[in-house]
Amino acid sequence: MFKPRTLHFGPAGIPLSLKKRSTVEGIKKVRELGLNAMELEFVRSINISENKAPEVKKVSKEYGVLLTCHGQYYINLNSKDEAKVQASVERILKAAKIAYLSGAWSLTFHAAYYMNDEPQVVYERIKNHLKHIVKELEDQGIEIWIRPETTGKPTQFGTLQELIKLSQEVEYVLPTIDFAHLHAREGGGYNSYEEFVDVLAKLEEGLGRLVLNNMHIHVSGIEYGPKGETRHVNLKESDFNYKDLLKALRDFKVKGVIICESPNLEEDAMLLKHTYLRLRSTKRR
Repeated sequence: MFKPRTLHFGPAGIPLSLKKRSTVEGIKKVRELGLNAMELEFVRSINISENKAPEVKKVSKEYGVLLTCHGQYYINLNSKDEAKVQASVERILKAAKIAYLSGAWSLTFHAAYYMNDEPQVVYERIKNHLKHIVKELEDQGIEIWIRPETTGKPTQFGTLQELIKLSQEVEYVLPTIDFAHLHAREGGGYNSYEEFVDVLAKLEEGLGRLVLNNMHIHVSGIEYGPKGETRHVNLKESDFNYKDLLKALRDFKVKGVIICESPNLEEDAMLLKHTYLRLRSTKRR
């Protein structure tokens, strides 16, 4: 499996500034903008065919753009309806297959809602489903990180602690850390250098350097209320402290990818990259 040598930066989907809307052209545009990552957005449907996927993989390698993938929103591995659970499993399996064929390194998704069940009960259900998913993918020769994401609402499965434990217990599973979601879920917490350091330290303590060398991160501006996340906004319109986050990532020598989910996509992705490079340059002096 691919091992990142540094932090890659890119948008969640095809850059907005691109007139010709296709994944292949999006990869080329990402590189033209000076970025080196892009997330394939399968959030509403899988929009790359099995026949088209090899071309996406070829172009991403040619242009040096690291691909990740976001699976469908319509996933709930804790649904009361067994048919919906099975449909969720199939969505993850299909997204993982097409993402892998497209050259993606990591697949992320929102795993479940608690549905008023005890968190530990939900945890065990999700763990069992993920074990099945990983086994199915392994049997098909598909190698891709499976990444439940930290979520922005208390009604959603996906605390930092839950995802660390899952990653300890299920092979090929690591968390996607959405720092904006952590911030919103805690009603404005997780927003200082010390708190970001605490997140990274907990990851390293639980999962070792493996996770810090293979991070899949989401960042955006975000608005929130008593029930957590309400919507994503651009970084400069939010109270999210992205500069201190980047300092913490620098100090922990984190490698992997930062995907920007702000509405302006590539603009904030470039803001994150350029800020990070300035911080690295300043520290070397």
